[in-house]
Amino acid sequence: MSLTKKIFIAMALGILFGSLANIVAPLPYQSLIENIVFLGLFDLIGKIFIASLKVLVVPMVFISLTCGAASLGGHGNMGAMAGKTIGLYLMTTAIAISIALSLALLIEPGKQGGFTVQSADESSYQAVPAPPLKEVLINIFPDNPVKAMAEGNMLQVIVFAILFGIAISRSDQLGVKVLKSFESLNAVIMEMIMMLMQLAPYGVFCLLAKIFYSTGFDLIQQLLAYFLTVVTALVFHAAVIYTLLLRVLTGFSPRQFLHHLRPVLMFGFSTASSNATMPITLDTVQKKMGVKKSVAAFTIPLGATINMDGTAIMQGVATVFIAQAYQIDVGVMGYLTVILTATLASVGTAGVPGVGLITLALVLQQVGLPVEGIALIIGVDRLLDMLRTAVNLTGDSLVACVVANSEQAIDKTVFNQKSANE
Repeated sequence: MSLTKKIFIAMALGILFGSLANIVAPLPYQSLIENIVFLGLFDLIGKIFIASLKVLVVPMVFISLTCGAASLGGHGNMGAMAGKTIGLYLMTTAIAISIALSLALLIEPGKQGGFTVQSADESSYQAVPAPPLKEVLINIFPDNPVKAMAEGNMLQVIVFAILFGIAISRSDQLGVKVLKSFESLNAVIMEMIMMLMQLAPYGVFCLLAKIFYSTGFDLIQQLLAYFLTVVTALVFHAAVIYTLLLRVLTGFSPRQFLHHLRPVLMFGFSTASSNATMPITLDTVQKKMGVKKSVAAFTIPLGATINMDGTAIMQGVATVFIAQAYQIDVGVMGYLTVILTATLASVGTAGVPGVGLITLALVLQQVGLPVEGIALIIGVDRLLDMLRTAVNLTGDSLVACVVANSEQAIDKTVFNQKSANE
């Protein structure tokens, strides 16, 4: 049985086991079972698995991106490729939030489910202020690359890796020796990833079992209209917009694209982290889709940092939901402001923890909506975060294929063939 099938089975069993345990609760010795099994063993294994994935992210991004920049630096392709990549990410984000706003205004989730303003007031949500634009631009450039790596500041790591790679490409024979060393290190990192993947089914099972046990179905039922609106927008964006862009811009088969992407989507759904899934995304894009390492090493880390299509969809629906719950008319200009703010904020708050809720707070403030309204939706945000991550990863892979095709840096034979173990 292939690893992909094992992960899929583990994901299904985890969801089923956690959901059944939640439904049949309370059980005999409920507290003991919960503390030992779900909050103890499953939580322990899940967090160790996530930590094991994350520990590889910074060295992998730095090494692979350095190799990519060194390969491109001498050809003058870096600027054009960067422009295409960032432009595509911002365009898809703007489309995503436009779809979310339109769908939410049509369905009107804030007028369903019996919500009252008091239900938000009973809870509290303290918004973390988004940094000003000047600070964002300054913080893109590292003053200490070691500190940036230690803190996991991906934008700074990306910038330093690109500069380091370009310097290697301009260092003649000495640069060639350094590049060979980095390529050897990259091979070692990929081997570590393959070792870790053998434990992936167990980590995925524990993560999902714990999440679906902890999430109460009563809350989901109360927020059903909001939940389904976000899910519908996410599915539409991934299944229609992404596949349309892939077909129009590359001519590739969307079905084949999604077929290759299955392990990435399963990991993204399980971990709810684009960074933690990055090793899998890079491996899939290169080996199954035929994207050259120089392009994949640039587009994927950058996408994991600034591509927020799934998050933008949540923000669009949440804005309409909160406006309707509070009976506040935002107006056409207000919603246009939401599109602009959310698109720019996807880059501006990329290095800040809790980016989804932070950018949502920023959006709400821009259109005069109460930030406290976030308390209404925060209960189901964890489940939606899993779906948002899967959409974000789909967007990252799409842009990698589109940019690689435009740079003639993709092997179409590899993309069109099916793996023997799938």
